[in-house]
Amino acid sequence: MDVFEIIGATIGLAYIVSEYRADHWFWPLSLLMSAFYAVIDFTSGIYANGAICVYNFVMSVYGLLVWRGVIQKRSEDKNGERRISSCPKAYWWQIIPATIVLSAVLTWLLGFLHESQYPLLDGISSALTIVGMLMLAHKWWQQWFCWMIVEPMMMNLFWLTGNYASVALYAVFEVFCILGILRWRKEAKETAN
Repeated sequence: MDVFEIIGATIGLAYIVSEYRADHWFWPLSLLMSAFYAVIDFTSGIYANGAICVYNFVMSVYGLLVWRGVIQKRSEDKNGERRISSCPKAYWWQIIPATIVLSAVLTWLLGFLHESQYPLLDGISSALTIVGMLMLAHKWWQQWFCWMIVEPMMMNLFWLTGNYASVALYAVFEVFCILGILRWRKEAKETAN
């Protein structure tokens, strides 16, 4: 465990609290966390998740613009930001198969290229992260389910690669997934009424 990982984990704690609260600091913290964890993942041999951190960095810019209403104006809360809502049912028939196919392709690719120490965990967690970030950018409460599945996988990957501060961080993330589902779902229901 090095200082760089501890700093990344500390940023991660602020990140998850701000995601749970859906506050304006979330996306800047997401940018920072993505940068730190890209380095941590690439140096630990978790290549797909390292590449996903680069994707998360780009999605953080997109998410910031969506939440602020610069892209895809929707109903806004009192702060001028997009409200938490539910993923439209019409999208589920696209999201679920796309996640399964993406998981299979990434797992196969990582195994074929021998670029990951743990291609199955790396591939599935990467696919779920891609989907979760897209759902998060749209402020859909169901995004928490993606993270609920990803966090134990990431804890396992970080344990196997000796990144113990990150294991602790992702254990905290898992608790916030449960809290996030409860809070965001409630807020989405209130918004819909």
